[in-house]
Amino acid sequence: MLRLNGINTYYGESHILRGLSLDIEQGELVTLLGRNGAGKTTTVKTIMGILSPQSGTIMLKGKNIIGLPPHRIAKQGVGFVPEDRRIFPSLTVVENIMFPVWGKGEEGWGLEKIFNFFPALKARSSNKGSQLSGGEQQMLAIARILRAKMELILLDEPTEGLAPLLIRSIGEIMKEIKNSGLTILLIEQNTRFATQFADRHHIVYGGKIVYSESNDKFKHNQEVQKRYLGI
Repeated sequence: MLRLNGINTYYGESHILRGLSLDIEQGELVTLLGRNGAGKTTTVKTIMGILSPQSGTIMLKGKNIIGLPPHRIAKQGVGFVPEDRRIFPSLTVVENIMFPVWGKGEEGWGLEKIFNFFPALKARSSNKGSQLSGGEQQMLAIARILRAKMELILLDEPTEGLAPLLIRSIGEIMKEIKNSGLTILLIEQNTRFATQFADRHHIVYGGKIVYSESNDKFKHNQEVQKRYLGI
């Protein structure tokens, strides 16, 4: 589904991604783990075309998407849920979800199916985005992506700042989304959350992928977790 090879990305004069390479197979849920400042968010912004790498390739279903603007990458079936959610605060829950279809121009999940997955949003359907809790805003940001017909979803820190009960709810939603066959790249610092449903893990350190392994092997490798994640 997605392959990054030798990506070098800068913020101004700062060299953030240093030859980063990773891959995701269709239908996988793969995490990108690492400490703050390691390059996780820079990676997803580079995939989405928000940042332009100076070198390397990003292959989406065999096509190099480097140089495409974000809206054209979205039309290739890539959905991005940023850490700050970016919902429309003045629109209601339903209006946020039913905003004109973008992505590939096709509808994905319908409103009824979305509300079955997100009963908290159904209960707040007439509330404006600004009236939702942090957890509800996160659910809305994910729901909006599911309505568009996306094949690959980039999730940046979906549990950041949420209470444990809401984290569990997001976890259940993640499992259901994965079971629906979508491909997910999950950016996380909460490894306990990520290991509940991930297929594989990539660890980024100093702008490079320093470890890639299956979920089972990662969970039992305490040395790697302590060295790169501070666990």
